[in-house]
Amino acid sequence: MGKLVFISLAIAALSALLGERIVNLRKRTLASKELVQNHLPNCVVLKHLDYGSEDITVIGDGLALISTGLKYPGMPSSDVTGKIFSLDLQDPRMKPVELRMPRNFDLESFNPHGISVYTNPSDDTIYLFVVNHPQHKSQVEVFRFLEDDHSLVHLKTIKHELLYSVNDIVAVGVDSFYATNDHYFSHEIFKGVVEPLLAQPWSNVVYYSPSDVKVVSEGYYFANGINISPDKRHIYVVDLFDHNVHVLERKEDNTLASIKSVTVGSLCDNVEVDPETGDLWLGCHPNGWKVFMFDPKDPPGSEVIHIQKIHSDQPVVTQVYADNGHVIMGSSVAATYGGKLLIGTVFHKAMVCHLK
Repeated sequence: MGKLVFISLAIAALSALLGERIVNLRKRTLASKELVQNHLPNCVVLKHLDYGSEDITVIGDGLALISTGLKYPGMPSSDVTGKIFSLDLQDPRMKPVELRMPRNFDLESFNPHGISVYTNPSDDTIYLFVVNHPQHKSQVEVFRFLEDDHSLVHLKTIKHELLYSVNDIVAVGVDSFYATNDHYFSHEIFKGVVEPLLAQPWSNVVYYSPSDVKVVSEGYYFANGINISPDKRHIYVVDLFDHNVHVLERKEDNTLASIKSVTVGSLCDNVEVDPETGDLWLGCHPNGWKVFMFDPKDPPGSEVIHIQKIHSDQPVVTQVYADNGHVIMGSSVAATYGGKLLIGTVFHKAMVCHLK
């Protein structure tokens, strides 16, 4: 009898704990948030980008590079292989062009996630860094981008034990970068089930160079997008589950010192930085519960957040675009150029809007 009572109490305690964890996860994912539509004029859905456009970065002349076809555990995906597209934001046709990949590169397992561009100041060579998840592992591919030829030349693959769950990347040299690990565990069950329920600040930021690899910032619930200020002095890290953007100062040894965090009120994904103004643009998930519990009849919405004066005492946080998922689902990135706003998604379409 005593054994039965003990087992009953243990089951009740575990049930209560699981219930509390689910309530906490719903709070973290803003499951009760209701979205008010906030559309922009003259929005156009882009062709050839029907299977996601998870990350976007814009080169100085208005050429956007776009990663597509991400297969991320727990998210809808297709059998289409990963690709990199370019889009000339100065061309009124708004026609994405698939970049030719080298023959010696494994295209079948290409699963691109976050991307970053570094232009070598000595010879203007453009390097494209791509987070890749073949067989759901993590590695970084480095390419040379040949703009006139619409092609990529694969230079190297970077693997390291500290780069175990990479989400996004920002290049700071021809072979150096900062990267976010969005999880603590690498096993899919622990990443997809245990870790979200535990909801502990266990993810981090890693600095990589051929001679020095180290964790330089930690204590994030879900370290996601990462980028750098125009003057190269600060790094911005988005914590998806903590609904904020962290501002960190770069030190001479490439470690990062926390300066402040700015609340954004949404589950923001990637962050792009305007090279002229220093403004931050974020693609966000207004209700993350709908992303994880995907239902096409009640789709996850999209939200674009704009942060001005982030280094001031009173940063200005503005919602620029919001949709309930019936136009565009699961926005993950927003980038601007010449008065246009380019919005990408984890697994859905991409579109471009006029800001005015």
